Amino acid sequence: MTAEADGRAVVRVGSPTERRNPDSVDLDLMSTRDVVRVINEADRTVPTAVAAVLDEIAAAVDLAVVAIRSGRRVHYFGAGTSGRLGVLDVAELPPTFNSPEDWFCAHLAGGTGAVFRPVEDAEDSDGGGEREAADCVHAGDLVVGLAASGRTPYVLGALRASRAAGAGTVLVAADPAAAAAAEVDVFIGVDTGPEVVTGSTRMKAATAQKLVLNAFSTAVMVRLGRVYSNLMIDMVATNAKLRGRMISILEEATGYGEEACRRALADADGDLKAALVALVSGASVADARGALARSAGQVRGAVALLATGRA
Repeated sequence: MTAEADGRAVVRVGSPTERRNPDSVDLDLMSTRDVVRVINEADRTVPTAVAAVLDEIAAAVDLAVVAIRSGRRVHYFGAGTSGRLGVLDVAELPPTFNSPEDWFCAHLAGGTGAVFRPVEDAEDSDGGGEREAADCVHAGDLVVGLAASGRTPYVLGALRASRAAGAGTVLVAADPAAAAAAEVDVFIGVDTGPEVVTGSTRMKAATAQKLVLNAFSTAVMVRLGRVYSNLMIDMVATNAKLRGRMISILEEATGYGEEACRRALADADGDLKAALVALVSGASVADARGALARSAGQVRGAVALLATGRA
């Protein structure tokens, strides 16, 4: 770390995302079609890079499931694009899976205002991350740090404070050799390489983080019984399209016609999961709800309980 003449700190980052991409050195001389082709060809390498860290993603999922089943929370800490992706993932979980809003929590360097515009030096404050984590992270929680470079001070500060509080820790980075890998329980280092625009981690590094978060949070919801087969059975119907999707889901899952599915959903006061269990088992909605409560919200478990008369 060095300092400019005005006294502000300067950091030279050695992450792979800061290297020049040989495929795009003449980017400003290319035709528009070639610019978007080069970007697309680079983007196509990202899923392969994510595929190399599936074991680590699965390990993080298992930690999150244990935390939530124990009444604890999952926290995302990030800055810039990484932090915004964490905010987006958390925002999408309740409407998609009807998950309680306190299961997942997003923390962004600079606060909510940083979603739309950068907050100067916010990501450089390891103390800011430490203080924020100390205020809200508890033993048994899981904290996921999101940092393309793997060295963002705000994120590392939050991870340090979280470890001290007895929380599990995960770091998602685009630098497989990040030094902080040794300081967390699970390190997800995605090797996305140099960006098309050097250092612009809103590109491949961000795409990789979005894929990791999609896989992570969706798998957590699957393990917690918020999905039956490949159907969203805990969704919240907030508009006409989603109300129609509920009917379609019941038809797909049960084989019953539209009228029977509409009637079951009405009997369940719009509770898709209870309507599903009632239709599949032939039980009343009240018995379906009781079986779901006894099976920790798992549809297959509830149906099995009703089939054996143990509900």
